[in-house]
Amino acid sequence: MSKIIETLNPGDSNLGKKVAEPFEKFFRSESSSGILLLLFTIIAMILANSTLSSQYFDFWNIKIRIGVGNFELNKPLILWINDGLMAIFFFFVGLEIKREIRVGELSTLKEAALPIGAAIGGMAIPALVYIIFNLGEPGESGWGIPMATDIAFALGVLALVGKKIPLSLKIFLTALAIVDDLGAVLVIALFYTANLKLSYILIALIILAVLFLFNRLKIRHPAFYIVLGIVLWFLFLKSGVHTTVAGVLLAMTIPAHTRIDRGNFIRKIKHYITRFQRACGNGVSLLTNQEQQESVQAIELACHEVESPLQRLLHDLHFWVLFIIMPIFAFSNAGMIINAELFETIDLNVFLGILFGLVIGKPLGILLFSYLLLKLKIASLPAFTNWGQFIGLGFLAGIGFTMSLFINGLAFQIEVLSSTAKLAILVASVIAGIAGFLLLNYSTKRKIRKEESNA
Repeated sequence: MSKIIETLNPGDSNLGKKVAEPFEKFFRSESSSGILLLLFTIIAMILANSTLSSQYFDFWNIKIRIGVGNFELNKPLILWINDGLMAIFFFFVGLEIKREIRVGELSTLKEAALPIGAAIGGMAIPALVYIIFNLGEPGESGWGIPMATDIAFALGVLALVGKKIPLSLKIFLTALAIVDDLGAVLVIALFYTANLKLSYILIALIILAVLFLFNRLKIRHPAFYIVLGIVLWFLFLKSGVHTTVAGVLLAMTIPAHTRIDRGNFIRKIKHYITRFQRACGNGVSLLTNQEQQESVQAIELACHEVESPLQRLLHDLHFWVLFIIMPIFAFSNAGMIINAELFETIDLNVFLGILFGLVIGKPLGILLFSYLLLKLKIASLPAFTNWGQFIGLGFLAGIGFTMSLFINGLAFQIEVLSSTAKLAILVASVIAGIAGFLLLNYSTKRKIRKEESNA
C-alpha cells in the first residue's frame, strides 16, 4: 500500500492521479454525509427545544406492527430505526471490514499494524478515562460510549483542511475507523446484551452456517443472502443479542470472489467490442441489429461476472447508508431538551467521563499505541505525513457522534443519564472537531512552507 500511496501523492504521474480519483470521490461523499448529519442534528435539536417538542418525541414513539400469524413485531418507530435501519448500517460496516481485510489497508500484518494498534489504543484509553470518573457510580455502564469514532464527521472536517492533506492520512483514518467499528460491534455483542434466549441463538447459528455454505458453494446472487439475512436479523432480535451483530455476521458471509478474473474479462470485452464494431458496418439500426444487441448483453454480463457480490452491495448501499440511514438515525436520536432542569440534574461524572474520554483519551490512546508500534519498528507513519498532522488526526477520531449515540441508547435506560450522555457527546465532538481542524490546518501549512523553503 505504501508504494501505491506514493504514486497517489500530488505532483506525481497522471497514472497516480487516475488511481487516486476513486479515493478522492469516496472521501468527498463521506464529507457530504458529515454535513448532512450535522444539518439533521441541528434540526433535531431545534425541534426538541421548540413548541413542536412534544410532537417530535411522540412521533418517534408511534407503534408500528409487522406480523404474520404468531410472528409479530410491535415496536415504536425509534426502535425500528435503531434495531432495523442500523442493522443495515452495520451490515455495510461489515462489508467494509471484510473488503479491508481482503484487499485493503488491513490485508497484511505490516499494513494493518498501525491502524489496528491505534484503534485499540483509541478504544482502551477513553474507556479507562470514563471508568476513572464513573467506577461504582450509576453511569458505570456507559464506558463504551467514548470508544467510538464517527468516520463521516471526521472525514468531513478533514476535507475542510483542503486538498493538501496527504491521501495516506485519509486512508489511515478510514482504516482506523473501520477497526474502531469492529471493536464497537464486539463491545455491543459482549457487554450490551442481556436476557439471552438460547433457542433463538441456536437457530441463528444454523442459518449462519447455511450462509457460509452458500459462500463455499460459490452461490453469488444477493437474494439468497438477503432473504436468509432477514431471518437472521429476526432471530437475533428475539434472542437478546443486538441486531447490529447480525448485520456484521451476515456481511462476513457475502462472497468476495468474482466469477471471472481480470484477464478473462479483458479478453471478453475486447472480443465483443470488436464484434459490435464489425456489426456497425451493415447500416442496420441498433434497435434491430441482433448481433450488436447480443454483444452489448455479453459485455454487460462480463461486467457483472468480474464484480464480486461484496463490491456490488457496497456500491448499492453506499448512498442509502450515508445519505438516508445515518441522517434518519441522527434526526431521531440527537434531539434532546436543553433547559435549566437538565443542568440541575446532569450527572457530572457521566458528562466528564465522556468529554475527557473523547477529547483527551481518544487522541492520547491513538498516539501512545502508535508511538510504541513505531518505536518497536512494527509499523511506520503514513507516507507524506508529520507528527503534527497525526496528532490532529487523533483529535478528529474523538468525534464520536453516531456510534456514541447508538451505544448510549443501549447503555442507559434512565432519561437523566441518557440526556447527559447526549449533551457530552455533542460538546466533546465539537471540541474534538475544532481542535483536530486547527492542528491539521497549522501542521499542513507549516509542512508546505518547509517544503517550499527547501525547494
